[in-house]
Amino acid sequence: MDFQIIMKYKAIDSKLFTRNRQRFTERMLPDSIAIFVSNDEMPRGADSFFAFRQNPDLFYLSGIDQEQTVLVLYPQCPRKEHTELLFLRRTDEVIVVWEGHKYTMEEAEKTSGIKKIYWLEDMPRILHEMMNLATTCYLNLNEHDRYASPVQYGELRFAREMQQQYPLHRFERAAPILHDLRSIKDKIEIGLIQEACHITGLAFERVCRFIKPGVYEYEIEAEIQHEYLRNRATGPAYGSIIATGKNACVLHYHQNSDKCKEGEVILMDFGAEYANYAADLTRSIPVNGKYNKRQKEVYNSVLHIMKEATRLLHPGVMLAQYHQQVGEIASEEMIRLKLITKKDVKNQDKEKPAYKKYFMHGISHFLGLDVHDVGSRYKPIQEGMVFTVEPGIYIPDEKLGIRIENDLLIQAGGNLDLMAHIPREAEEIEDLMNS
Repeated sequence: MDFQIIMKYKAIDSKLFTRNRQRFTERMLPDSIAIFVSNDEMPRGADSFFAFRQNPDLFYLSGIDQEQTVLVLYPQCPRKEHTELLFLRRTDEVIVVWEGHKYTMEEAEKTSGIKKIYWLEDMPRILHEMMNLATTCYLNLNEHDRYASPVQYGELRFAREMQQQYPLHRFERAAPILHDLRSIKDKIEIGLIQEACHITGLAFERVCRFIKPGVYEYEIEAEIQHEYLRNRATGPAYGSIIATGKNACVLHYHQNSDKCKEGEVILMDFGAEYANYAADLTRSIPVNGKYNKRQKEVYNSVLHIMKEATRLLHPGVMLAQYHQQVGEIASEEMIRLKLITKKDVKNQDKEKPAYKKYFMHGISHFLGLDVHDVGSRYKPIQEGMVFTVEPGIYIPDEKLGIRIENDLLIQAGGNLDLMAHIPREAEEIEDLMNS
């Protein structure tokens, strides 16, 4: 029977992955090899696993969306047919019956653009030969300057095994190269992020017509999930935050269990994942379809901060400088809202500005294959990067939290708002909720 790999998302042009590999190998040292392994299949309990998600770096370089996959790049390999290799899990009739179809070699070649495909069982022999030809080996870990994983994951185990087996080789980190590359989006990647944003917008429109006093946060989450899946998203790019009333002042609220009450504002932070690329949206909307005077006042202050931040985010700017400028705008708005005073600002600790009492988090982060995507906070912003812009004001005493968030493609002639089609003006949201 002629099987074909069919993902929820539409097939991606393999030119993307070919270009990504070329960009990576151009930065490798002479006579070096690079090895990338897929994510673990994470046990959930008993004999079941959490849903598999591919290692974003392996996906970026190959497009292969399957467990037990290894990519090897050796651009100067004396055996010319081995400059790019994929090792795949061998499929058989039993696996097809229990798990479904897996990539054939032909399908993997079409997806990745890599000509030479082997089964995973052949890797020890072939990789050993290649390692003895190379002098330097690039290995990859999940490196993030704000997070260190306590879990002994597959890449880490593999790196330790390679260092033990080949102690006289020189080992290099692949992550710094990939962070630079992944932060600048290819036009195909931009299209995939746009599709994730489009699906997210459909989910927002759906819940705006669904929300009313008496519904539960989890019911809203279910409506969002429904819209994701019916539009070919793989699901949420991250855990949806559906936070009504006082819950909106908890930045990473995930219980999603409260009833939405008359007179409250509900903060919804959610985004679809399409073809492994993330969208990231936040809207704060009135449960009854109409903001009261104070809610609209705070909402419009947050929206003003967002619009000014969008103007300030452009090529050449340093993120630290950008955050400082946005903080000054936020301070002005909070003085106007009578949350802080000019005296508070004058006497503030520079390391802990007065506005941080009501706006605790950063204004922007990289977006791409991860919702908090890789990229350097210490280099100037460049054209082709994608950032969120997400100011917020949280007032626990008023049981009111407002955050508004869109995703922007940085362009020299003016940023492209990938969520411009999603209502964000207070009056637009009211009109949508009451239509």
